[in-house]
Amino acid sequence: MKEIIYYRLKNGKCPYLDWYKSLDKSIRLVIDRRIDRLKNGNLGIYKRFDNLTELKFKQGAGYRIYTCELDDVIIVLLSGGDKSSQVKDIKLAKMYLEELKERYR
Repeated sequence: MKEIIYYRLKNGKCPYLDWYKSLDKSIRLVIDRRIDRLKNGNLGIYKRFDNLTELKFKQGAGYRIYTCELDDVIIVLLSGGDKSSQVKDIKLAKMYLEELKERYR
């Protein structure tokens, strides 16, 4: 079973949880179920690029969650968004991943 952790900015804020908390409860339930499956290695619909994984959802506005994997056992939830903000969200997730790598070198 994989461990799920949340990326935090240096100031302690968590971009993923900030996004998650802004969503409707019904969408959060769908996301919670997906994260539970993710713990068991079931990614569902996804795309990998530049050391990131984009988890795609068909519900609602085409939600996405951006993750990375560390040591094959830890999945870091970096950020989330929807289809309309996808380009910006990918840039942010890449920036968060680079900062995470720098922090733990």
